[in-house]
Amino acid sequence: MTQSQEVNGRIEAGEKLFLRPWVFIRGVPAMKFLPPEGPPEVAFAGRSNVGKSSLINALVGRKGLARTSNTPGRTQELNYFVPDGFSGETGDLPPMALVDMPGYGFAKAPKAQVEAWTKLVFDYLRGRVTLKRVYLLIDARHGVKEIDAEVMDLLDAAAVSYQIVLTKADKIRPPALAKLVGETQSRIAKRPAAFPELIATSAEKAVGINDLRAAILRAVGHV
Repeated sequence: MTQSQEVNGRIEAGEKLFLRPWVFIRGVPAMKFLPPEGPPEVAFAGRSNVGKSSLINALVGRKGLARTSNTPGRTQELNYFVPDGFSGETGDLPPMALVDMPGYGFAKAPKAQVEAWTKLVFDYLRGRVTLKRVYLLIDARHGVKEIDAEVMDLLDAAAVSYQIVLTKADKIRPPALAKLVGETQSRIAKRPAAFPELIATSAEKAVGINDLRAAILRAVGHV
């Protein structure tokens, strides 16, 4: 198989899974409400308003699956999404689940509530056996912030595999994007749990979506 055929095969496999209907199955406000561990999970983490929900919607080709908002802190739970047709009640487990996590950092909400979301995120990252990879979203316009580095420290300490995904890559010029990619790769080069390859995306322009789908399929062992 040529490299081109392999790439086309991954794109086709990604479209086959992600462009089927997906549904929201559960919002998890605390660890005790997590669904039973079963299918592999991939989670999307990032600062508030980094574009997690928009990216999930682009992945599955639906505008309204994950709720989006311009108000930081709108996502307040771990939101679970799976392909439609898998109830899990009769053993028909879905092939995988996507988890939209509460944004960390700034949020227009009471301090105690923000602290509760932060604890939920960190507890989930440390203790979920079926979590195969975290996609850590970084706004291409702002780059890696101190709080992003703190989350990387946590993921490294917990040995949770993570991959950097740059969002809103269409909002900066190509030379600036290339510079940011190089600088970010240098920053994560010695981090033990960081996947070495970055993915630059734009949910609005559908940039990098096929690459992200293929990366997810590899992470959960489907290709």
